Amino acid sequence: MHAPTNIQLIGQEVAIAWSDGAETYCTFERLRAASPSAETQGERDVLGQLHGGGGSRHFPGVQVLAWERVGNYAIRFDFSDGHRTGLYSYDYLRHVTAAPSA
Repeated sequence: MHAPTNIQLIGQEVAIAWSDGAETYCTFERLRAASPSAETQGERDVLGQLHGGGGSRHFPGVQVLAWERVGNYAIRFDFSDGHRTGLYSYDYLRHVTAAPSA
């Protein structure tokens, strides 16, 4: 697992330098839409039924206000719409930020 070595907020994007030398970028809106929180993605019960996660997938104008490391495995972002519950594991964050912009 590669870890972020530097995270910067540049314009409307999060820029991340990784421990293997790679750099990835993601717009604030796309990062917010990809939040791994139960509020955004929903969560499955013991029978496999999905609950929640049916809200908006578009967050125009959302800003990243701050971020913090959680242990040695994740980043939590604070968004201007009040969302702050998604923990982006390093592997998930790398996947989301490496994906081409839509």
